[in-house]
Amino acid sequence: MNQPAPHIIFARNRRLAARRRALGLQQRPDAARYLIDDMIEDVLERLDFLRHEPARALAIGDWTGDLAKALRARDVDVAKADPASGFDDEAPFPDTGFDLIVSLSALDTVNDLPGALIHMRNALNPGGLALASFVAAGSLPALRAAMLEADGERPAPRLHPAVDVRAGGQLLQRAGWARPVVDSRHLDVRFSSLHSLIADLRAQGLSNCLANPGPALGKEALARAVRSFGSATVERFEILTLSGWKA
Repeated sequence: MNQPAPHIIFARNRRLAARRRALGLQQRPDAARYLIDDMIEDVLERLDFLRHEPARALAIGDWTGDLAKALRARDVDVAKADPASGFDDEAPFPDTGFDLIVSLSALDTVNDLPGALIHMRNALNPGGLALASFVAAGSLPALRAAMLEADGERPAPRLHPAVDVRAGGQLLQRAGWARPVVDSRHLDVRFSSLHSLIADLRAQGLSNCLANPGPALGKEALARAVRSFGSATVERFEILTLSGWKA
């Protein structure tokens, strides 16, 4: 039976452009990378806790290369992929037979998330582990408030809809992952201005890639957003991690 086509929320070309821009910005030594650093640290801690020792792994979205480096230090054969280089999370993976697949900050902007999770599972060996971390529901409350203030009585779609813990669990069940686990943690970051937050979002591939992003902010609306966000503002990132095995 044919599955219904997923609802188009994100534009593939905007997603690709955002990730390519982020890869370019990551070449700067001072580029923001605290989200991927946190995710990589968490992945390595989970592997130690689970005592999972993969022989072959796929790292998706490992911009810094730090995950691959750490896994290779454990004698793991690591392949790397990223949507910016043509990898399609929503299609069957071109290679299979992995004992570990890690997706870092990539699945928050796919239209067919259940399908992407199924493809991850299918690319694993039996007994293989999949881990997916991405920014989730509850993130960027100060930015959301600033955008609402900027738009006034006519709010526009400016920030992505996001997955929460409950939805994450339902997704893993649909995707057929064995022993599924869903959890979240938060990372609080202080920003001197709205502009500094936006720069960090762009550097980490989190800029707007909605299929219908709404009109650009005018000069007055942007000024309202800047005032609403303020200075020395602590913004919150909720990081959701999905984990499961292939039976």
